[in-house]
Amino acid sequence: MTTPALLPLSGRRIPTLSPGASSFPHHRATLRLSEKFILLLILSAFITLCFGAFFFLPDNSKHKRFDLDHERALQEAKEKLRKSREELQAEIQTEKSKVVEDLKKKDTGPKPLPPVPMPQVVGVSDGEPPEPDVKEKRDKIREMMKHAWDSYRQYGWGHNELKPLAKKGHSTNIFGNSQMGATIVDALDTLYIMGLHEEFKDGQEWIEQNLDFGVNAEVSVFEVNIRFIGGLLAAYYLSGQEVFKLKAVQLAEKLLPAFNTPTGIPWAMVNLKSGVGRNWGWASAGSSILAEFGTLHMEFVHLTYLTGNPAYYQKVMHIRKLLAKMDRPNGLYPNYLNPRTGRWGQHHTSVGGLGDSFYEYLLKAWLMSDKTDTEARKTYDDAIEAIERHLIRKSNGGLTFIGEWKNGHLERKMGHLTCFAGGMFALGADGSPDDKAGHYLQLGAEIAHTCHESYDRTGRVDYFHCQLTY
Repeated sequence: MTTPALLPLSGRRIPTLSPGASSFPHHRATLRLSEKFILLLILSAFITLCFGAFFFLPDNSKHKRFDLDHERALQEAKEKLRKSREELQAEIQTEKSKVVEDLKKKDTGPKPLPPVPMPQVVGVSDGEPPEPDVKEKRDKIREMMKHAWDSYRQYGWGHNELKPLAKKGHSTNIFGNSQMGATIVDALDTLYIMGLHEEFKDGQEWIEQNLDFGVNAEVSVFEVNIRFIGGLLAAYYLSGQEVFKLKAVQLAEKLLPAFNTPTGIPWAMVNLKSGVGRNWGWASAGSSILAEFGTLHMEFVHLTYLTGNPAYYQKVMHIRKLLAKMDRPNGLYPNYLNPRTGRWGQHHTSVGGLGDSFYEYLLKAWLMSDKTDTEARKTYDDAIEAIERHLIRKSNGGLTFIGEWKNGHLERKMGHLTCFAGGMFALGADGSPDDKAGHYLQLGAEIAHTCHESYDRTGRVDYFHCQLTY
């Protein structure tokens, strides 16, 4: 097979160009499609620009209105300058009075709360006890209370707490380092029950004149709820004084923004002025704490009862419903729950600190409802059953204790705060399932005995390690 020979370069025929002819062998009479598209695009942009500019042309009518307003203002100014000083002062006073009247019409104050029946308080004015030794003890306790109150009145009045050795007031960070009179509010019901009515009246006057929740202070939702809202509601139910109910509702409104989380589980802290919330940094990667968000129910249910506003009840019932849907390791409630994700934090369960009052409030919610809140009772019973199965043990010395569950293991220690459980088991004995009232009364007595022995043997009120001491 032969291949065609290539002509040498000199032999190739290259056409010659005549003078004045085009440099291209073929001349295009029309534009390419892509060039047409570019021209069309430029034309469209130009039309759009012209059309849009039409809307930015100055509005002559506005200029005319401005000119008229300007002329009117100049005319009014000339008229004012012609008036005497007395006439100007009279006009200014008239304008001031008008503004004040308008503000009064707008600011009608807080809406009056609906009237609700006051419960009959038992045990407040039932007279003196017949037993001389009981009367002696009661008088001594009243004397101690009055000594503490008088010292606070002298050295720390208006502060949240009193430093007894330094003899000066103190405001802790859980109340935003502001003077909110936490001791006054928290002591009101005790003063009333003990018959210290002059002291109660002093506290009431301070609250009426000084208790302000509009301060720029970051407070603990849990602490402010149990001490302030709880204290104010108790004082209201004991005395019937409306100021306590009004202050409780004002404060509750300041706490509601704490519930503005993706799950409805409230933040631990909230700023009373801005409504911004956050959690403690140490609490399992910013989780909310079971004993804090689980200890709002009683106060918030009462707030709905007193105000007719369902928001308070709905907030705490949402917490309960959310917990009911969640899986619980071994039926136990971990102490930490992330309010953003709705997932448990560290799997740490305790009946002492971080968990304690959650269980207490379940039982008391049932009692407060005159035993109609069966959902609260069942939640309590299920929780106690899991606690008894996994946490309650006996030491080598025969003392019953409640340990702590951490990441699948039992820690054989019981904190001082767990000692309330003895009373809780006894209080919850009535109504226990399967006729276990006697069992829980006995269990409560055993826990109380362990706490007494721990204090007596160690002289310490913190943690006691049951496997070591007993």
